[in-house]
Amino acid sequence: MECLDRLYLNGYIVKLATGPGLVFFMRDQLGKPIPSPVFLGQISEKFREAVKALAEQEGVPVYQFRHKERKDDIANRFRRGRDVRDAIVFIGVAQEKTQAFNGKKVSGQFQFDRDKTVYVNHYYFYIEDEEFGPLFLKICSYAPWSVKLCLNGHEWAKRQLDKRHISYEALDNGFLSCSEPVKLQKICDGLGWEDIDRLFRKWLRRIPLPLRPEDRRAGYDWDLSIWQMEVSLTQIFDRPLRGSKFFEEIIRDNLDLGRPDRVQLVFDRVVTKKTPGE
Repeated sequence: MECLDRLYLNGYIVKLATGPGLVFFMRDQLGKPIPSPVFLGQISEKFREAVKALAEQEGVPVYQFRHKERKDDIANRFRRGRDVRDAIVFIGVAQEKTQAFNGKKVSGQFQFDRDKTVYVNHYYFYIEDEEFGPLFLKICSYAPWSVKLCLNGHEWAKRQLDKRHISYEALDNGFLSCSEPVKLQKICDGLGWEDIDRLFRKWLRRIPLPLRPEDRRAGYDWDLSIWQMEVSLTQIFDRPLRGSKFFEEIIRDNLDLGRPDRVQLVFDRVVTKKTPGE
């Protein structure tokens, strides 16, 4: 069975991709005759307050991620302890580096560019969606307010089988068996960009955003592009021997593809400078 697996999407606002575009946004859309980083800070502060208000109103936990902490482990812990459907499981906050706009004064006016990496707060909205299951939306709190959407095609397929009352046995990330495998493959093939865009727009309406509804109606809205995509081929073997033969053939067939100098066998032992051989 082939299925779209992990999909990591980048949300960006075309009109805010450049410094002049940001200046025009502040002057024309926000009505600020003298564009200044102060206004960007005010937008970030309002966004933070809106996130806090939503968390209090809906009883959503807020968690501050620690340095080098595995976010997936924390998310799994919250999901086990908070059984919700089509709702926000928790909100994670992390200081992460990004290429945000930096304002510099030139001849008495501010110019904005993205030539500097800064640490700013990013808000992770971990969600349990009715159609797509577990996913998260990550929003940068500073201009140009980039967004990331991470979802899993297998989780979407499981929920389509549930709706059709088709029985299956799930793996952690995939399927071990299905009573109607042909229909399962057809479901997996049917996941398209329209479904993903509809999911994205749905949650943009339900969570706080740095930009106002009137800004988005004026064309300052997010588009999606593929940041990272994984496609899974699941094959189930009835005997361990068949699986061993399969993997031996896969290794043999791929030794001369791509970058042969990077192909290697990895053994469970420590390799140091004194280890003989290459």
